Amino acid sequence: MRTEATAVLEPLWQGVLAPERLAAANGATCELRAHLESVREARRFTRSTLQRWELTGLRDSMELVASELVTNALRYGVPVGTTGAPVRLTLVRWTSRVVCAVRDPSAVAPVTKEADFVAETGRGLHLVDSFSENWGWHPLSGTGKVVWALFLAPGGPRQ
Repeated sequence: MRTEATAVLEPLWQGVLAPERLAAANGATCELRAHLESVREARRFTRSTLQRWELTGLRDSMELVASELVTNALRYGVPVGTTGAPVRLTLVRWTSRVVCAVRDPSAVAPVTKEADFVAETGRGLHLVDSFSENWGWHPLSGTGKVVWALFLAPGGPRQ
């Protein structure tokens, strides 16, 4: 993870991703239950949020990344038998950047597996890395972590 991305995203670790702290125009959050249908819901939520923000140029990449991050959170970050909504997908936009962040109850770091592009699983974080400008994770105080991916908005300055 690059140092400048860590500095830019420092507010994420300070609770900006809490639903009550998000401004309606700059952030959107969706709580997801531990069900397979939640991945489809994450894609639908991402699509509708980007349409509302008039950022449809990011749609394909962000839908893919959101579904990969939610899949990983459900597969590796949620204890078996968990009820309720243990995963939170949040989209936040700052001027020329959009962050896709997924919070789950596990403090275990995401692990990029060795690339085996013939295998049926194990490519998720490689896809996140390929489709986003940058990505990383951060443990949350108390329990859990947030895994995030940063995107540049179409037409935004490249820095």
